[in-house]
Amino acid sequence: MAIGVCYFPEHWPSERWETDVRQMAEAGIEYVRMAEFSWGRIEPERGEFAFDWLDEAIDLIGEHGMEAVLCTPTATPPKWLVDEHPDVCQRDADGTRREGGSRRFTCFNSPTYREETERIVREMTERYADNPHVAGWQTDNEFGCHDTVNCYCEDCSAAFSDWLRDRFDSVDDLNEAWGTTFWSQQYDSFEAVEPPGPTPAEHHPSRLLAYDRFSNDSVAEYNRLHVDLLRDANDDWFVTHNFMGDFPLDSHRLADDLDFLGWDSYPTGFAQDRRPGEATPDELRAGDPDQVGLNHDVYRGAKREPFWVLEQQPGDVNWPPHAPQPGDGAMRLWAHHAVAHGADAVLYFRWRRCQEGQEQYHAGLRRQDGSPDRGYDDATAAAEELFELAPVDAPVALLHDYESLWATGHQPHSPDWHYWSHLRAYYDALRARGVQVDVVSPTESLDEYAAAVAPTLYLADEDLAAHLEEYVDAGGHLLLGARTGEKDQYNQLHDSLAPGPLADLAGLRVERHESVPEQIETRVAYDGAEYDFRTWAGWLSLDDAERSGTYRSGEADGSPAIGRRSAGDGTVTYCGCWPEAELADALATDLLDAAGVAYAQRFPQGVRAAERDGYTWVTNFTGDRVTLDVPSDAQFVVGGPTLDAFDVAVVDSEVSAVSGSKK
Repeated sequence: MAIGVCYFPEHWPSERWETDVRQMAEAGIEYVRMAEFSWGRIEPERGEFAFDWLDEAIDLIGEHGMEAVLCTPTATPPKWLVDEHPDVCQRDADGTRREGGSRRFTCFNSPTYREETERIVREMTERYADNPHVAGWQTDNEFGCHDTVNCYCEDCSAAFSDWLRDRFDSVDDLNEAWGTTFWSQQYDSFEAVEPPGPTPAEHHPSRLLAYDRFSNDSVAEYNRLHVDLLRDANDDWFVTHNFMGDFPLDSHRLADDLDFLGWDSYPTGFAQDRRPGEATPDELRAGDPDQVGLNHDVYRGAKREPFWVLEQQPGDVNWPPHAPQPGDGAMRLWAHHAVAHGADAVLYFRWRRCQEGQEQYHAGLRRQDGSPDRGYDDATAAAEELFELAPVDAPVALLHDYESLWATGHQPHSPDWHYWSHLRAYYDALRARGVQVDVVSPTESLDEYAAAVAPTLYLADEDLAAHLEEYVDAGGHLLLGARTGEKDQYNQLHDSLAPGPLADLAGLRVERHESVPEQIETRVAYDGAEYDFRTWAGWLSLDDAERSGTYRSGEADGSPAIGRRSAGDGTVTYCGCWPEAELADALATDLLDAAGVAYAQRFPQGVRAAERDGYTWVTNFTGDRVTLDVPSDAQFVVGGPTLDAFDVAVVDSEVSAVSGSKK
């Protein structure tokens, strides 16, 4: 396990570098990530390269026993390049050119920018191909940040037409697959299918989904350009990318090209700007452990490998609506929480608060004068406490489909529908019971999982149905959630009622559905008890499934809400509504019982436990004191049976034998 930091030597006088690097080593830092925004410093004029400063920084890092992680600097091209080639800039849907002067404003499909990318990446890789202090690389920086996955320029329009031509035999086939007779939207050529710009009403959902797929493929192709150059230079380097939290970029599309996935974790910011509702006081100090944990598990699950946190919040940050100071110990807590979910390295962003530019209000482990800030001691403590561990062994798969995320986002059918929040209704229930979860693509093999939860497989076809049937027949236990199986791969309703091709597997059909606002009562009876649900209700017609849940309110009163059936050696449960926490817990524990998966007593809100390699981490994201009950022969390797606010404990025990309560 390793602790690292992100460093920008180009922001500081060179005479300060030796002190900075020495202090990093003294703090237990092992990796130093650099150069992600340095193109203008590396190439101040076209063809004039200045690597001496980076050479010196890398050498200092190596001399102090650490390793450098370099980044391709293409998220921020220099001003002279943009002036020479303004065509590299993205355009908004209304045609407005995205100006230089910030970051992530260049087009993934620009032939010019791809040429420029190849040129600068080749220069950097050739320079450091034999440098023993460079451990690996990060490609670019936060693909899609600032809503930049989709571009609407002429290069993208031409590339989109070619992309469609590769996927359809003719434009008539496209018209048939999309259903363009609605509102006279038929196309007479692939060139006629333009990127979706401003229009008075909503765009055709099939066109929107296709453009999302195309745009994500464009990012994957651009990333592969970097990866191929890096591997050609030195195949011993690792190659990764820093993805973002609760983000629509399809990380599965990039995963095969990367050695492992990384992501950037900012818990107090995410609790404010990446989900509906207000953040609680505790979340403003430490974030939501399940929101952060879901992202850990997304990026671990994409390759079923340990991941890295390539940017860990080091203190207060500049970009969310509010920037309260994190609670005492929160930066240490976040590192342990990441490790419990399968991280092999946590790198804090950044080493020092910057004196210039847009991120002056973003904390570092040290202040701008070089003195330690609050995160420095936390990072040092984490570096001393972490130890080598085997990867996470998760018994449950959560099936997450980016295309269903995009499609339901285009047609939410309710202002309260939020794909990530619905996914988390089930995820939070599993995590509250201490169960490790791999978040995986629904098309991946599920053989190693005792149970699988599919909250919203909105787009479903016969291949997916056969894949899930095979899993259940072999003894898997599957829980399907609301809106599953509503649409086909082109975002049209199936000929049959939902869940479409999954109807035989589920043993039921959705007769009708409704989206329900807060002012309508929403109650459901499940296995002898009544529970609340929210937002969505599918009224079920049962074929081979047995009724296990019934609506107890509104127009659906008396209709089946949840059905369950045995199939082969496994079981399938279909929940037609969006469960609130108590119902989600009941569904989750019934699934775990059927699958023979051990679980813990339910932990309090904001307190979570996770087992890795025979050790259980208990992380307290609240301002309350927590008391743990562990087996008498268990030993604490970090902390003890009483956790203070924003504290962590690690005990050599199975998670199912650990419980906690607030005092």
